[in-house]
Amino acid sequence: MNFIEESTQPKRQFLNRSLLLAACAACIGGTFQYGYNISVINAPTTYVQNFINQTWRERYQTNISADALTLLWSTAVSIFTVGGLVGVTVGGTLSMKLGRKGALMANNICALMAALLMGLSYPTALFELLIIGRFFTGLNAGIGLCAQTLYLGEIAPTAHRGAMGVGTSIFITVGILAGQVMGLKELLGEEEYWPLLLSTTCVPAFLQLLILPWFPESPRYLLIDRGDEQGCEKALKQLHGRAGYDAEREDIEKERNNLVDFQTKTPWQLFTDRSVRWQLVTIVLLNAAQQLNGINAIYFYADYLFRQSGIPVDKIPYVTLGTGACECVTALTCGLFVDRLGRKALITGGYALMSICCILFTLTLSFQDASPVVPYLSMGCLFAFILSFGLGPGGVTNILTTELFTQTTRPAAYMIAGSVNWLCFFFIGLVFPFVVLGLQQYCFLVFLAVCSFMAMYIFFVIPETKNKTFIEIQNEFKSSSHKKADRAGPMLLITST
Repeated sequence: MNFIEESTQPKRQFLNRSLLLAACAACIGGTFQYGYNISVINAPTTYVQNFINQTWRERYQTNISADALTLLWSTAVSIFTVGGLVGVTVGGTLSMKLGRKGALMANNICALMAALLMGLSYPTALFELLIIGRFFTGLNAGIGLCAQTLYLGEIAPTAHRGAMGVGTSIFITVGILAGQVMGLKELLGEEEYWPLLLSTTCVPAFLQLLILPWFPESPRYLLIDRGDEQGCEKALKQLHGRAGYDAEREDIEKERNNLVDFQTKTPWQLFTDRSVRWQLVTIVLLNAAQQLNGINAIYFYADYLFRQSGIPVDKIPYVTLGTGACECVTALTCGLFVDRLGRKALITGGYALMSICCILFTLTLSFQDASPVVPYLSMGCLFAFILSFGLGPGGVTNILTTELFTQTTRPAAYMIAGSVNWLCFFFIGLVFPFVVLGLQQYCFLVFLAVCSFMAMYIFFVIPETKNKTFIEIQNEFKSSSHKKADRAGPMLLITST
């Protein structure tokens, strides 16, 4: 029986307004915070280092050594990833205990605490508060990434799940751009304003606390995890309207019936479950590659390329805004096409284009002094790489993490995927400077290998998930190229209603 054809619902032309507003309310205090706190720390770098040096001198009557200053500043920046790793490990548990919406609401405590600590660091002359505040921003980002992506994936209708999922990437890029804008000298980029600049992370938190309570909890969580029939019905009608209520309720009922004998799994149980082995391998590879594919290296080289191209130093922050705007446009474009072209085409094509860019980037950096035109060609490769990343890995990875698992395994999957992502984020920040020193421009050949491998893996292993329910995707994994490997796992059957 061709169950995919029978169970796939026709596309609705427009998303319900309440659904879009709920997604925005979730994202403003979720992945927007993640992107904002990644970029906002860059503008006041010199000012914060001066503050640390001044504080040290007042305490110990001597200037801090260059190595100690570098260590403290690096700690303040990198502890964000430590907080993120801790956050993602507890984010799944909070999402199960408090619900997806409840976890997002509670998570704002971390953002408010971070804003308070970083704002007080200067008047109290305690740079330790700045470091602790950065830890709380990471904690907020880790929990937000986990809870928000779960919420978006579960409230979205099947036909528009891709576009809703790209909301994660859109708000990350908007957050990065907002952080860059707020760091301009015309706004809060002057030295006396840096404590206020870092404290602005409280603004999205307050916005979410004001807006999100007006929207319901995830209907899937209410029905499958809580058994709340009335709550699910009310949530579905608010999010999808009466026109979309029947189709969404039927889809959730099918998933609940198929999971009646299954309990919510922990990350360790997921590792030992052979029935989701290939899904788990896939999300580990996808999330590792998202950090190790070279996108962070591109940003490292951006400042160097702008200087080589003759752009005045005081104009570089404005040019950097161009990369942020480029990311935003690309994420929006991905949202428009992900439910038309499919996830597989976009992410495979993205990694393939990134592979080509790695080759061209290596060549242009090798012959940087051959002609005045070459630096501009390098800049072209830079923007092409960012566009390819945004259209593919940047936009689709989180969608696949949602779609490859069902309600009982999804929170644990996000804990695992998020942990891998944050560990690789930390690893690339720690190791990449040494890779650049050792390999120089040839470091992009390493990223070429990563991107090429992922393009082939996705092409041959991952099935298309567009317009398919979570149960259909689960069954397709078991009945495709991994049928023999997964024969030991129980086959989920789609029940007819």
